Amino acid sequence: MLNATKSEPAPLLTNEQLASLGGGRVAYLKSIRSEEVSKLFPAAPPLQPGLQLFALLAADGTPIAVTDSRDAAVANAMQHELEMVSVH
Repeated sequence: MLNATKSEPAPLLTNEQLASLGGGRVAYLKSIRSEEVSKLFPAAPPLQPGLQLFALLAADGTPIAVTDSRDAAVANAMQHELEMVSVH
């Protein structure tokens, strides 16, 4: 007989534990559209719609910087001695 109730396995780490990995020294790049900037950076001025930008985010998703160049975002991470990770 099959068990009709399926339970999800408990995650190995909570969201808070996952976000704290790297001790604030881990960041990732996220490709975003200019229309999304105000969600991550509420104080940012209005931007021309349709621009491809790059957001540098801390491991917990806290926005650090936004730029129109991937190289500039990577340089910003290096300047602040952040470990860059790839997120798929």
